Amino acid sequence: MANVAVVGAQWGDEGKGKITDLLAEAADVVVRFSGGNNAGHTVTVGDMVYKLHLVPSGILYPGTLCLVGNGTVIDPGSFVAELDKLSGQGIDLSNLKISELAHLIMPYHKALDKAEEARRAHKIGTTGRGIGPAYGDKALRYGFRLLDLRDEASFRDRLADNLARQNAILEQVYGVPKLDLETVAQEVLAAYRRLEPYIADTGLILHRALTAGRKILFEGAQGTLLDLDMGTYPFVTSSFPVAGGAAIGTGVGPSAIDRVLGITKAYTTRVGEGPFPGELHDETGETLRRVGKEFGTTTGRPRRCGFFDAVAARLAVRANTLDSLALMKLDVLDDFSEIPVVVAYKVGDRQIDEFPHDPLLLARCEPVYETLPGWNRSTKEARSLADLPPEALAYVRRIEELVGVPIVIVSVGPERDATIVTEDLLAGPRRVLSLRN
Repeated sequence: MANVAVVGAQWGDEGKGKITDLLAEAADVVVRFSGGNNAGHTVTVGDMVYKLHLVPSGILYPGTLCLVGNGTVIDPGSFVAELDKLSGQGIDLSNLKISELAHLIMPYHKALDKAEEARRAHKIGTTGRGIGPAYGDKALRYGFRLLDLRDEASFRDRLADNLARQNAILEQVYGVPKLDLETVAQEVLAAYRRLEPYIADTGLILHRALTAGRKILFEGAQGTLLDLDMGTYPFVTSSFPVAGGAAIGTGVGPSAIDRVLGITKAYTTRVGEGPFPGELHDETGETLRRVGKEFGTTTGRPRRCGFFDAVAARLAVRANTLDSLALMKLDVLDDFSEIPVVVAYKVGDRQIDEFPHDPLLLARCEPVYETLPGWNRSTKEARSLADLPPEALAYVRRIEELVGVPIVIVSVGPERDATIVTEDLLAGPRRVLSLRN
């Protein structure tokens, strides 16, 4: 009974929600370990489409315990709205628990995020949700954790000090109106009272689940190329969506994770600013966007599109020590007669085979393509590798060769059953742990 971390192997939006939902049927616990409501996981079940932002994708299974870990940041008002939306869709929330150590996105964090992005000469492409400022205050030790709101008097005292500092920045640096102390306090406390029944020591809950030998899924947000360290800095998120973040963001050690599954599209997309060597600015890129419905779950922004980038994927393999990959949206390529794949970059006469971390160098990189034959027929009904057209199967096998890990899941549509699964990831061997209750 292996515990599996699910991580994005590109710039996010790879389809982690679908795969987590798929694997969650056999899992006992699903725990979200990073990011905030800047993430968006879409899960399609029959005629119903569920858009999840902070709630783990396992919530659609009533018997699955869903934890929001300490590595996340929570906008209390937005989280309440998400819970209300799911409840209105008939979803049982009784198995949801939120870490008491998770930090809060405060109203001033959102104001600062938007004001700073507007001020920047070189835009980052932030969602404006306050994620970066919230993580910044966490590092600066100005942040509020959920447990800090239990004592209202103490919270109000600290809030007065914090808001005086943040209002000075808003007014004097950005020239935007300051926020009212009582309005902020009441807004945050009202949302906190709604969330209070769900708040718990999720690290302890997870530890006990590990001790009991329960099957655990660690659900990531964003993707490897948006990681604060390993991504295309400064065009990154403010947390650690790589596999190492799964331990830090949930309160357990890395030995709790047995396998790491990377999620990647059969092509490449990116939202926001930053270098993207294989980006297509032509009709082909528009076709990928249109057929793939490449618009952000959270923001609705159109995604930048290109063909599969094996150079970037190899970085994801290294940064996460990936055991295997899930290849998503293979069906989007069904009508292409030829399918280029980025196998290297070049700058002038120099070929670059590994992903460069220097953003200035990356911005100068041009893709080197290998062209594979397309299949020009639908893969949407395929439920095994044998059902795929020979050219589609050859495409899958070539990506395996280029990145160096096996593809164990192939998705050919948004529905749960539009998936080819060649290996039961949660049924693998469990590391022997020496844990006490």
